[in-house]
Amino acid sequence: MPTDTKRLPVPETSICPSTLIEDISAKKLPLISNNKRRDDRLCTQLRHVYAKLKVISQAQGSAYIEIGNTKVICSVYGPREVKKRDEFSMDGQLCCDFKFATFSCPQRRSHLSDNEEKELSQQLLNALSPAVCLNKFPKARVEIFALVLENDGSAFSAAINCASLALVDASIELYDIPVAACVRYDGVNLIVDPQLNEEYSHQESNLSEENGQVLVAYLPVLKQISALNHVGCLSSKVLNQSMKLCIEATQKMHTIFQECIKEKVKSIMD
Repeated sequence: MPTDTKRLPVPETSICPSTLIEDISAKKLPLISNNKRRDDRLCTQLRHVYAKLKVISQAQGSAYIEIGNTKVICSVYGPREVKKRDEFSMDGQLCCDFKFATFSCPQRRSHLSDNEEKELSQQLLNALSPAVCLNKFPKARVEIFALVLENDGSAFSAAINCASLALVDASIELYDIPVAACVRYDGVNLIVDPQLNEEYSHQESNLSEENGQVLVAYLPVLKQISALNHVGCLSSKVLNQSMKLCIEATQKMHTIFQECIKEKVKSIMD
């Protein structure tokens, strides 16, 4: 059989050997010890946030964000004219696509979208839709593509933040900038901006114990919640406290995003 010289002779699927090594010491360590987390953060402390606009020249708008070791890139295309009659609408349309890069997680992901990514794509649409002025581009569509390059926890909230900045870079009119944050409750402590080893897992959950995670997408200027995602088992009291911590975290990140947008505007003016 003829060989394809343009491709490397490697397996179609592969797993990094380091992911097969179990870190037994990490499993024995509690999430909180001496009021500090494993990365020496306090329970309510956010990771370092870095954001940059206009990172993809071919897109109408784009953004890149790092929250700790979690890295997400997002691109926005449009508004584009909707040609099919069955998709005609006097209001504009949003189409969101959320995807994990194959190398972004400890276990290699498929290059095809799975059920989790399809569900998160719909949740991304629900979080962004209330903030976009859809009546400003009738008979048109805006497409948003969010790609997680590295997942070290709170990847979906980072994707919402990155998509918001990409919409701003694309000059899409917004009522407000959606900002998202995540809080994990381990049964004792409320942990803001959890890392991958701190996130809620269905496999480790116990229905008899109170344990879960809350994500809030918030519009800081309008003071409205655009999306709420809750997994696990939480009482109404803990859920209320988690939402308050999420809102406080989004207000802190909103200030960072405002500075990022200001720097972008200044660079254009100069």
